[in-house]
Amino acid sequence: MKVLVDICVVPMGVGISVSPFVAECQKIFQAAGLNHQMHSYGTNVEGEWDEVMAAVKRCHEKLHELGAPRIGSTLRVGTRVDREQTMQDKLDSVNAKLDA
Repeated sequence: MKVLVDICVVPMGVGISVSPFVAECQKIFQAAGLNHQMHSYGTNVEGEWDEVMAAVKRCHEKLHELGAPRIGSTLRVGTRVDREQTMQDKLDSVNAKLDA
């Protein structure tokens, strides 16, 4: 099943800046071959359910390896079975209405 996930990973106990940890998760999504788009407070990721969730797990594992004693992640998960829809499709739909 295809899934679109909005994930915000928050490593705790690592100081004020978390950008090195965010960068590691971006590398994981890239290595997994998942379509992903970082935004100011998280990342949208799309792909097959098991592949996306495996990448989320790898993010947690990697950040713990890098010294984060605690990690809190929020996930918003969306699925559709009536048709396929990408992140870009959703953006294009809204932008078309703005242009009208």
